[in-house]
Amino acid sequence: MALLEMRAITKTFPGVRALDNVNLRVEEGEIHALVGENGAGKSTLMKVLSGIHPYGTYEGDILFDGNECRFQTIRDSERLGIVIIHQELALVPYLTIAENMFLGNEQRKMKGIIDWDATYANAEKYMRIVGLEDSPRELIKNIGTGKQQLVEIAKALAKNVRLLILDEPTSSLTESDSKKLLDLLLEFKQTRGITSIIISHKLNEVAYVSDHITVIRDGKTIETLDKNHDDFTEARIIKGMVGREITDRFPKRHGVQIGEKSLEIRNWTVHHPLYPERKVVDDVSIYLRKGEVVGIAGLIGAGRTELCQSVFGKAYGTQISGHLYKDGKEIHLNTVSQAVQAGLAYVTEDRKGDGLVLSNSIKHNITLSRLGFVSSHGVLDADKELSSAEEYRQLLNIKTPSVEQYVNNLSGGNQQKVLVAKWMYAKPEIMMLDEPTRGIDVGAKYEIYCIINDMAAEGKSILMVSSELPELLGMCDRIYVMCEGKLIGELPAAAANQEIIMQMIMEASKTGIGTQAE
Repeated sequence: MALLEMRAITKTFPGVRALDNVNLRVEEGEIHALVGENGAGKSTLMKVLSGIHPYGTYEGDILFDGNECRFQTIRDSERLGIVIIHQELALVPYLTIAENMFLGNEQRKMKGIIDWDATYANAEKYMRIVGLEDSPRELIKNIGTGKQQLVEIAKALAKNVRLLILDEPTSSLTESDSKKLLDLLLEFKQTRGITSIIISHKLNEVAYVSDHITVIRDGKTIETLDKNHDDFTEARIIKGMVGREITDRFPKRHGVQIGEKSLEIRNWTVHHPLYPERKVVDDVSIYLRKGEVVGIAGLIGAGRTELCQSVFGKAYGTQISGHLYKDGKEIHLNTVSQAVQAGLAYVTEDRKGDGLVLSNSIKHNITLSRLGFVSSHGVLDADKELSSAEEYRQLLNIKTPSVEQYVNNLSGGNQQKVLVAKWMYAKPEIMMLDEPTRGIDVGAKYEIYCIINDMAAEGKSILMVSSELPELLGMCDRIYVMCEGKLIGELPAAAANQEIIMQMIMEASKTGIGTQAE
């Protein structure tokens, strides 16, 4: 029996038709995956379903339990048990877990007074269901991303969820945390009969957890695959998504000459900005060579992001010590501006918080890193700015009708492309990429990989942080491994595999002893 039917959904934004006659049928008690390239319309479809895009702003019909729905707000859909968890988690860092769980759904006594005993008791009940052992009085800022994702699911359970929608739920999680989350969805399906819709670019996870997969391409429904009858391999799903087969997920670099050391980081130590007694990077020494792609592997909290941010003009941390050498000469980078002038660029993992000005145009975001090139005596050259932005829009295949489009109107993957374009435009010699393909579909990933290889071929040095080990193994010449702020190993990519890297991390977690292989 169908719990949800979306019929002939069409949604138009200024200059673009995001959804074009899309149909979706979800059976009760199943896990249904929604896949497609960035900008295909997946998130827009779920926003229509949840009432974020209210009735009247789209064409088509929504039926839930056989009844037509005309949601005006997200509260309308939640009353029926439709709960959406967005890719960017909607939690308040300085409130407790319990306060976040019942924000807008407060447990009240008579006369509207909040019943704190009931709030914390109920929060603990739902937390235990999702496997969270923390205190409900713990502040959100003190727990990791994986646990925050579980808080969002517990929050949904507290709303008597019937249809749980998860938009890229594992994009910020380690492989082990991702597996736990997917197993939790399977458990909810079996024990509670909860129906789920999952949007994900991690196709191995989609194949693992889903009963049906609906493919959307260019705002249109392409096909729905059934696990019992159809091929659920990644190659088959990719073919539906991009309309062609991708035989090689990682493009090869041919004839790249790896040169001298371009950047060397020696004995680098960084302390936490709020807890100065805690070292987040502890005596790390690494180097990059010209034309080389170097990866940093590690679990969340290993110190990879903190290392990159602190090197990038001390953008993060306190009591920073150690030495930086560029082309053999020691340099001192005390500000981000000094780092950019020295030829460094850093593509942040948090594109919305730190990387982009969402309320501004694609054009302004791309040229922001090198305003001097598109201005004269402090006055912007509008034509030059436009042509520069258009060049990079085409280079990275950013899907938009115009570079005048505001960045917050783009899909997550296209926002990521704008961020990469912004720092490519700065013409850096050393590019630090922190989770550069997070939330990007397989076709767009390939395009980013090609650009990384092109930069390496030009003699630039690439430092790449990624939680996806296949990505590091497929793209890098060497891989450093970090654990709890320390460098625990270095491997040539040819001698590395996922098992070796994870074994190094597990052993280091137990003993605190690093290893190195040449």
